[in-house]
Amino acid sequence: MERKIRFIIIGSGWRALYYVRIAKALKDCFELCALLCRTKEKADRFKVQYDIPATTSVEECVALQPDFAVVAVDKAHIAAVSIEWMERGFPVLSETPAAMGIETLNTLWSYHQKGHKLIVNEQYLLYPSNIARTKLLSKGLLDPRDYLYLSLAHEYHGASLLREFLNIKCGTPFTINAKAFSFNTRETLSRYEHFSDQRTALKNRSLALFEFEGGKVCLYDFDSEQYRSPIRSSSFKLQGQKGELVNDTLSYLDDRNDPHVIHLCKESRIVTNDDPNPNLNHFEEIMAIRATDETFYEAPFGLCGLSEDETAVAMMMEKMYRYVTGSGEEPYPLKEALEDAYMAILLRKAIETNETITSETMVWHK
Repeated sequence: MERKIRFIIIGSGWRALYYVRIAKALKDCFELCALLCRTKEKADRFKVQYDIPATTSVEECVALQPDFAVVAVDKAHIAAVSIEWMERGFPVLSETPAAMGIETLNTLWSYHQKGHKLIVNEQYLLYPSNIARTKLLSKGLLDPRDYLYLSLAHEYHGASLLREFLNIKCGTPFTINAKAFSFNTRETLSRYEHFSDQRTALKNRSLALFEFEGGKVCLYDFDSEQYRSPIRSSSFKLQGQKGELVNDTLSYLDDRNDPHVIHLCKESRIVTNDDPNPNLNHFEEIMAIRATDETFYEAPFGLCGLSEDETAVAMMMEKMYRYVTGSGEEPYPLKEALEDAYMAILLRKAIETNETITSETMVWHK
């Protein structure tokens, strides 16, 4: 970059701290100008605890004239706060989902049509593992792709991944049948602590069948413990006419109908530090993903001590800067993010009603 990317953060919760860690790990790339808190007590604590500029003053943040504002507040208020900062004249990079209701999704689209710049930070397609899978799939070895079993991410994140892996265009009509189940599960990790007392609790698993116009199908499967628990793994299987991709192994037939196998192999290291949070003091940093003599992913910032999730967010931030300065396209088109949120809304409705839910044509489809 010719200069540092300057940004502010609105919010001070779990997701806001991702951007703080990125700014600290990549000091040559990013400058955190300010973190906007609701109370002086919290702002003062963040200044001391994280050694960052924190404030309760909107005017102070506006005066800093950052390249963009990161909105990392709770889901119920993400859209409203994003609109506030767009109306102040700033490009906005918001956390997911874009909104929780269809009417609000329509409102966000109207702001986009008026020229406001809003990007929803849907980072899952930028995970190193998903970049490698997508690049491998671009060779067309499975095409056409017909069926996906997806147990990688929840709701809107899952919607983004399933449409990418099945190569489904935004606005393709679909139906959903879904149901949620509860199972007693041993708890291991929350966002902030490790449980060693063998406690159990009821955890939800959602199963849904997405059927798209044209015949493509996705079986969605997600457990509420899946992101952190060492006993609830993630997986997926993508099948096409000539083969299948199961996690990181592609099996396919060539033009002579002879079978071949490609294994995506990660090169990584374990990062350890003295952070008191058990989710942050021991994790894998992916350096590269290769198959035989071809490289499908290389760490864009080098070895910098960022997790897969944080690396993806940092990549989105860099793409956001190029977009707002006119040197790049939308890193994740808003209509795609609205579609993700819309699919999540219909998924929840299908679970709540136990009925078949059919999609409708939305304003961002036209």
